[in-house]
Amino acid sequence: MSTGTTTDAVLARWNRFRTNRNQALAAEHGWLTLTSLQWLPAEPAAMELVPGLWSTDGTAALLTATEEDGLTLVETGEPVVGELKAVLANEESLMWVRHGSTVVELAVRGGRYALRTRDSHSPTLTGFTGVPTFDYRPELVVEGRFEPYPEPRTVPIGTAYPHVASEAVVVGDVVFELEGASYRLAAEEEKLGALVITFHDASNGTSTDEWRKLETTRPRPDGTVVLDFNRAINYPSAFTDYGTCPMPVEGNGIPVPIEAGEKKPR
Repeated sequence: MSTGTTTDAVLARWNRFRTNRNQALAAEHGWLTLTSLQWLPAEPAAMELVPGLWSTDGTAALLTATEEDGLTLVETGEPVVGELKAVLANEESLMWVRHGSTVVELAVRGGRYALRTRDSHSPTLTGFTGVPTFDYRPELVVEGRFEPYPEPRTVPIGTAYPHVASEAVVVGDVVFELEGASYRLAAEEEKLGALVITFHDASNGTSTDEWRKLETTRPRPDGTVVLDFNRAINYPSAFTDYGTCPMPVEGNGIPVPIEAGEKKPR
């Protein structure tokens, strides 16, 4: 089922969604501020764009800094002098230390410690005027049906960063019809029961990025959900070379172009 029409109220809701989306992307140390991704070495060494000596023993990340380095803890603002240690689980991140306009995010991806620098003076942020989008298309608002699995399934996936693998926990399939064809896409569960579908379509690499994601409404008691492809958004890796964003699970592809939602920004 598709709505087929666009009312002023629908457009107003969509415009609010777009405004909130652009504001979130333009956060001071958000995704548009990434300036590097660097894997921590086994021996203390200098890294690019931030002072101090950095390393990992395989279990923890280690930072040694002097007062002259000018590093402070993000959480408390206290100076970092001497050795600092942090332990994260795989896929966790920590906004760890600050140097001037740069915040250093510590992360574990693919079982390896890395740091990402986030500079609020990044040209990607300072030149940002909003994500380009297609015009609103009411025919790409469709009703589907959520078919939950007996138990969630953990499946291996690739990511936007070479040699970093990840996993997705999918909880069921969303089944829907679009332009006379039927599709079945695996979905992950978000907070409050909403579903997220990461998908490919035939517009990828031309008018849109290599893949996008769509959050559906929470399934109704009868299992129906609304998929509004006008709300398909890019992962951070569409804006920066330093994202480790998840790729779609195998089979999550639509063989026709979905020219709705966010366009390729670069």
